[in-house]
Amino acid sequence: MTTPIYDFINKYVSSGTLRCHMPGHKGRSPESVSDNIYSCDITEIYGADSLFEAEGIIAESEKNMASLYGTRASVYSAAGSTLCIQAMLYIMKQEKRRIFAVRNVHRSFLNAAALLDLDVDWLLPHYSGGILSGEIDPAEVGSKLSACAEPACLYVTSPDYTGKTADIRSLSEICRRYNARLIVDNAHGAHLHFFEESMHPIALGADICCDSAHKMLPALTGAAVLHTSRRSYAPLLKPAISLFASTSPSYPVMMSLDLCNKYIFERIRTDIMRNLEYIKKFREGFFGKLIFVDSEPFHITVKAAESGYDGRELAGIMRKNGVECEYADRELLVLLMSPVCRSEDYSRLSGALKRAVSESSGVCGEIVHSCIPALCTKAMSIREAVFSASEEINVENSEGRICAAVRVPCPPAVPIAVSGEIIDRKCINIFKNYGISTVNVVK
Repeated sequence: MTTPIYDFINKYVSSGTLRCHMPGHKGRSPESVSDNIYSCDITEIYGADSLFEAEGIIAESEKNMASLYGTRASVYSAAGSTLCIQAMLYIMKQEKRRIFAVRNVHRSFLNAAALLDLDVDWLLPHYSGGILSGEIDPAEVGSKLSACAEPACLYVTSPDYTGKTADIRSLSEICRRYNARLIVDNAHGAHLHFFEESMHPIALGADICCDSAHKMLPALTGAAVLHTSRRSYAPLLKPAISLFASTSPSYPVMMSLDLCNKYIFERIRTDIMRNLEYIKKFREGFFGKLIFVDSEPFHITVKAAESGYDGRELAGIMRKNGVECEYADRELLVLLMSPVCRSEDYSRLSGALKRAVSESSGVCGEIVHSCIPALCTKAMSIREAVFSASEEINVENSEGRICAAVRVPCPPAVPIAVSGEIIDRKCINIFKNYGISTVNVVK
């Protein structure tokens, strides 16, 4: 597998060329310890291609990525899946499609909806892990799409933040039945194509999806990919991402995607098989002690409260023992692994978690599943609310007020009340349960 971006940058760094071009650091760090990072940071010089008009080394690298994933086209984002989500929704707006979205979207979806002035029809999942996780009923999706007289699309987040995956194959079949498009936020699933049987949305029938390579693969933060399975969408991807992206994309991030291709081609399947054995043994070590979410394997999500613990306390004890978790709240503890993890990583993780369990007070209090039982009343559009004058107030005083720009912790960045909705008592209780004390409301 060729690595054209990496090869070009490596050759340029080695050439000692005087950099009379951006960036201003000229390949030298203010602190010499990070010179190797700065030296790889270049701009669109001669031969380096251009992300949004790619026809050279970037185009070659993207074709490598498409061949690995079996897509019609795969294009790079140096601004994470956020940029890809904006692009996906822009293409749907171009086609004047009605947007049906499962509620546990990332806040980047809501920001894109505000920018594009999208009117979203929400589908509530059958929650199983607070607002972060839930089941999507294909029959309900079919009912919604069959009743829709206009072109439509279904937006799904899979895997969700806990690693739970939707039945993408069934959802794609339903979408095809009603000539709808299936678009998937697969930010947490860039590795799924390389299991013994592919679990990747494109392989299962999705029309467009985004992968955050930096979440599950050895790529730098901000490295993401926008994929499509449809020939007609292939030429639309670049114009769509260029509408929202910086005109100065990060070359180190794109280089990491290039190197990711090489890693995928040479090692990922072997590494996944090895790690699946490690994960199996790790889980078996807590049999009868902890309850795990039924998720894709690399998301090891502990149902802390159901196991008799407070997830935040477990995370705190683990932190003192040299292990940092992805996320913790009262109900859940999310441990995110990847194919590059080693046997000793699981040994350290197991030891830290066992110590946390043994040292924990074992008091989780009353289990309050922070699920949204029903949709809030909509008072104005997402865009109107986001661009209205707003004020930050105490959550306790927000009942009856209209939610403005969504402010939720990232991670996990899943909205409780959506911009334009009237905050009610159930929302307030969920805000408080997630430790959110203030909220932005329309003045």
